[in-house]
Amino acid sequence: MKRLILTLAIALISVSAMADEGMWLLPYLQKMNIKDMKAKGCKLSAEDIYSINKNSIKDAIVIFGNGCTGEVVSSEGLLFTNHHCGYGSIQALSSVDHDYLKYGFWANNHSEEIPAPGLTVRFIRKISDVTAQITGNIPANAKEEERNKIVAENVKNLQKELKAENSDKEIQIKSFFGGNQFFAFVIETFRDIRLVGTPPSSIGKFGGETDNWMWPRHTGDFSVFRIYADKNNNPADYSKDNVPYKAEKYLKVSLNGYEEGDFAMVMGFPGSTQRYMTSYEIDDMLSVSNPNRIFIRGERQAILKKDMAASDKVRIQYASKYARSSNYWKNSIGMSRGLKRLDVKSKKEAQEAEFTAWASQFTLADDPRYSEALPLIKGAVEGKSAIDHDRQYLQEAFLTAVEIITPARMVAQVMRSPKRVADEKILATLVERLKGWYKDYNVSTDRKVAKRMLAIARDNMKVLPSIYEVIERDFGGNIDAYVDNLYDNSIFTDEAKVIAAIESKEVEQILADPAQGLNQSVITMYNKLTNDRKPFVAQYAEGHRLYIDGLMKMQPEKAWASDANFSIRLTYGNVLPYTPQDGVRYSYYTTLKGVMEKENPENPIEFFVPEKLKELYAARDYGRYANKKGELPVAFLSNLDITGGNSGSPILNGKGELIGLAFDGNWEAMSGDVAFEPELQRCIGVDVRYVLFIIEKFAGAKWLIDELDIAK
Repeated sequence: MKRLILTLAIALISVSAMADEGMWLLPYLQKMNIKDMKAKGCKLSAEDIYSINKNSIKDAIVIFGNGCTGEVVSSEGLLFTNHHCGYGSIQALSSVDHDYLKYGFWANNHSEEIPAPGLTVRFIRKISDVTAQITGNIPANAKEEERNKIVAENVKNLQKELKAENSDKEIQIKSFFGGNQFFAFVIETFRDIRLVGTPPSSIGKFGGETDNWMWPRHTGDFSVFRIYADKNNNPADYSKDNVPYKAEKYLKVSLNGYEEGDFAMVMGFPGSTQRYMTSYEIDDMLSVSNPNRIFIRGERQAILKKDMAASDKVRIQYASKYARSSNYWKNSIGMSRGLKRLDVKSKKEAQEAEFTAWASQFTLADDPRYSEALPLIKGAVEGKSAIDHDRQYLQEAFLTAVEIITPARMVAQVMRSPKRVADEKILATLVERLKGWYKDYNVSTDRKVAKRMLAIARDNMKVLPSIYEVIERDFGGNIDAYVDNLYDNSIFTDEAKVIAAIESKEVEQILADPAQGLNQSVITMYNKLTNDRKPFVAQYAEGHRLYIDGLMKMQPEKAWASDANFSIRLTYGNVLPYTPQDGVRYSYYTTLKGVMEKENPENPIEFFVPEKLKELYAARDYGRYANKKGELPVAFLSNLDITGGNSGSPILNGKGELIGLAFDGNWEAMSGDVAFEPELQRCIGVDVRYVLFIIEKFAGAKWLIDELDIAK
C-alpha cells in the first residue's frame, strides 16, 4: 500500500502544461494549481479559496437541492442559483392562480418570501483526505473481495468516529480515482429555504429546448432564494420564528465584467464524469444506453408536450418533469454525436494500447495485476450489456414514465407490513407524501404514456416482465385494452380513493389493485436483473481501479484529476471564444440585442419576449449594468471544465468576485464528460450584470440589490 499512496502523492503534486482540464480537489490547490492559476491571472492565494483555519470562498458555496450548486451572496443568507435548479420548487409552489413559472415572482420584503417544502441547502464544513485510514491496513496480496470488505468496514468505522465528533452533521466518505483515494466530508444541512425571486420562464428558460446546450445563448438562467435558521443561526425545520441565516462568508459581486483572456474560475459540485472510460464502454454507450434513452424519452416527451400545450394545469404539473427528462435526453444526443464526430473511441484505443504494452511487464503473480485491468473491464461490459438493456427499459419506460406505478409502490411498501399499517404516524406521513405527488399528476396524460411505453417495451426488450403474460392471456395481446382496464379500475388514479383506502386500512383491496400487478411484475424483474449484474459490476470495479492506478503509475509526471462525483471542486481557465467549425468563430459574449433578434411569434413557448423587457431595451435603460460599449451582456463563455451538478455554480474573476452563474456546456463538446476537448469545450454562464438588471429594472426588486456587496 505504501507504493500506491506514494504514486498518488506524486500524481497530485505534478502540474501539467494545460490545467484547463480538471475538476480539482480543494485541499491540493496549493500543491497542484495555485502557481498555474496565478499565471493565468488569479490574484488570490490558495488560502483565500480554501482554508481549514478561516473562512474562505469555499464557505460561500453550497449544494442546492439534490443536484445543483448555489452561492451565498449576502450576510443575510441570500442565495443565487440557476432558474432550472430552482425550477422544481418554483413549479411546486405554482398553481393556475399563482403561475410563478409563467409570470415570475418577487418578494418585496422578508415576510413575502415563500417557504419551499423539501428544499435543502448544504454547506461543506470540513474536508479530510482519509485514504490512509481506509486503505492503510489492506494486505498487499489481498484479493478484490477481501479488499472490498476491509474498505467497507473501515468506511463504516470512520463514519461512526466522525459522527461522534459532529453529531448534528452529515458525514460522507467518497472514493476517488476508482477507489484508490478517499475523502471525508462533514456537511451541515439547512432545511428552511424560501423563494425570494424568479424571473418568468420567458427569461429564465428563454430558448427552451431549442437553445439547450447551444451557443449563442440568451437565457437569464437564475433564481433567488434565502436560507433561514433558528435564533442561534443553526439549521431548523421551517418556523415563522426562524430568521435569515447570518453568513460569515459570502461572495462580493463585480460589475466590471471581463475581456477576452481574463481569468475565470468555478467552484461547485460537478455530478459525474467518465474520463477514464474505455473503448469498450464507449461502444456500449453508443449502441445501447444512449439510443435507448433517446428513443424512450423522446416518445414520452412528445406526449407530455402535446398535453402541456393544451392545458395550463397540465403545463404546470409536468413542467419540471419534462425539463428533467429533456435535458438528459438532449445531452445523450449530443454525447453520441460528439463521441463519433471527435473519434473519441480511437483516442481511447490508443491509450489502451499504450497501457497494455506498459502493463505487460507485470505478471499475474504481481500485485497490482495491471495486465488484468483491461480484460476485466472488457469482460464486465460485455457480460452486463444485455442485462443493462432490459434494465434500462424497466427504469425509463416503466418506473419513471408510467407514473401510476409510483403511488402503487409507495403504498405497497407500507401495506405489506402489519407493523407499519398499525403505526398511525407512518400512515400520516404516507398520506402527506401522496398528496404532494398527486398535485402533479394527470391521469389522462399518464394513460397515454402507459400505452406507448408498454408497446415500445414489448417491441424492444429481450425478456419481458410477467405482466405481458396477463396482457396476452386476458386481453388477447391488446396493450391499449389492458391499459384502459387498468386505469378504469385502479384506485391509484384517484387521490381521494387511495387516501380513503389507507385511512380505512383496506390492505387486501390495495394489494389486489390492478396497478399492483404491474408494479410487482416490473419490480420483480428489475430486482432480478440488478442481482444478475452484480458479479459484472464487481468485476468492472476491480478492473477500473487497477486501470486508473496503472495509468497514474505509467505517467507519474501528468496531473491527474479524479472523475466528478458530486463533491466540491474547482476548475479554472479564461474567458474565451471558440471556433466550432471551419469559417465560424463565436464571440465570447451575447447581449440583450440577441434576445430581441430571437423573438419568434411562431414559437411563443420558447422565444417569447416580455413587453417590459422590450421597453427597457428600446429605451436602453440598462443603468450601471451596461458594458463599456453600452451593451447589456446576457451570457458569456469560458474554457472551464464543468458538468451536470455545476449548474448554479459561481463564475468568479481573479479577485474571487462573482461575474456570472454557470448553467450549461456547449453542443460541440458534449463528449467532454468522457474526453475533455480543450479547443472546443466551453462553460456557458449568465452574466451577473444581466441577473441584477432583471432584478432591479425588470422586477423592481431594488431592495435585493441594496443587500449585495458590490465590489468597487
